[in-house]
This record gives sequence, C-alpha cells and structure tokens, in this order.
Amino acid sequence: QVQLVESGGGLVQPGGSLRLSCAASGSIFSIYAMGWYRQAPGKQRELVAGITSGGITKYADSVKGRFTISRDNAKNTVYLQLNSLKPEDTAVYYCNADISYSDYSGSHIDDFWGQGTQVTVSS
Repeated sequence: QVQLVESGGGLVQPGGSLRLSCAASGSIFSIYAMGWYRQAPGKQRELVAGITSGGITKYADSVKGRFTISRDNAKNTVYLQLNSLKPEDTAVYYCNADISYSDYSGSHIDDFWGQGTQVTVSS
C-alpha cells in the first residue's frame, strides 16, 4: 500500500522558516509530479508549489521568492522550504503525488495525498 507521510510543520514567528518533508513508501515503480497544497480555515485547498520528475517547478504567486520545492528521487521524498513566513501562510499543508505502483491486482497509476501537517505563523 502506497503512503505519503509528511513532517516538519509547527508554530513559527512571522519572518521565520520551516522545512516540510513528504516521503512516499510502498511498492512504488515511479513517482511523477509531486506537489504541496494548503488549506486555511474556511478556504479552499490551493496549490502552493509543484515539481515534475525532471525537476521543473511552479509556484503560486503568493509564495514565489519565499518558498522552494525540491525532491530527492532516490528517497521518494519531496521537500518544501518555507522562508519569510507570514501569518497568511497559516494552513494545513498537504503533500500530493502521482505514483505508479503494484498491488495484488496488478500495476496502477493513482493520485495520493498525505495526511496534512499544520503550519501556524504567529507572534
């Protein structure tokens, strides 16, 4: 069974930094696009940053220049470095990945989500 497990969230003061990690595990053949989304209370989930298997990245305008997405294909892990954090960055951050994998019924490609990690920016 494929799982995405996130870590690295927490409470930080405005202007501070955090690093989120998301590791995929299971009977994985390949991981294609990976990304980070966030959802603040009362708001829809939004894309924060994405990265292709070849390393091409994209960012939401609100985080450009402050957040950096990267991945380690050997470790099946994606990272999000959050710098110059603002109170409006407060949200639950979710990892997402398109993964090809195998199970008892054969091989598949599906979209997977992590459980979410809370990031709170407050003084």
